[in-house]
Amino acid sequence: MSISTNNQLQSEIAAEPSPSGAGGARGMIFCAGLGTRFKPWTDNHPKALAPVNGKPLLQRNIEYLQLYGIKDVVVNVHHFADQIEEALHANNGWGSNIIISDERDYVLETGGGLLHAKNLFKPGERFITCNADILTDLDINELLRFHEQEKPLISFAVSNRKTSRNLLFDEHNVLCGWRNNATGEERISVPKDNLVAKAYDCVVIFEYEVFDHIQFNGKFSLIDLYLDLAKTHKIAGFEHSGDRWVDVGKPESVAIAEAMFG
Repeated sequence: MSISTNNQLQSEIAAEPSPSGAGGARGMIFCAGLGTRFKPWTDNHPKALAPVNGKPLLQRNIEYLQLYGIKDVVVNVHHFADQIEEALHANNGWGSNIIISDERDYVLETGGGLLHAKNLFKPGERFITCNADILTDLDINELLRFHEQEKPLISFAVSNRKTSRNLLFDEHNVLCGWRNNATGEERISVPKDNLVAKAYDCVVIFEYEVFDHIQFNGKFSLIDLYLDLAKTHKIAGFEHSGDRWVDVGKPESVAIAEAMFG
């Protein structure tokens, strides 16, 4: 398997035919975050390399994507970027073809990181993203079937778990807004009655066309992007509450993750 940087990628894209189904999609794992909730580990390491039962989070998510035939994976790096690159080289990408999206000079958040990696995806083809600090057994093929049936610009996993912030959906699972449950603040993109609150679970299918509609530059979050695009495009939530899911965002979450994932 190979590990490449941005400037090596164009010849790879032109040379590689894509199979059908989820295996034809390129993936991206967000690994550039500062991991401030995960101190003290992140004082000296990137959160993406935090071990869960001996396996780094990044490895677990690379192997998760592999289960669905996704072996071409973009990994963005910023915080302790060298450590992530060293781990990927030492382990031969854990069996996948890894393309590094270098964000060493910037803190871009998830939305900015996605836009920065635009040239690392194949024009006209959908792609799949996930966060390095999320572990789940969500069936990506089920998410893909939902996406193909509903035909939105973006589909992402949602559930009924308790969270401090929720996305708000209409009766057809179409994104309409966002709510901060602690402060009561709401941001409504599509005013409707009887909106249903769901938790955002960070596994996402994008159509490449999304890049034609991004109005932001620099640092911004995916949530900001979703709420902006929801004003003019269909953004859909895929309910997966029966699946295992854990946010390994804090050190105390590691024990929970280790009990859920061997």
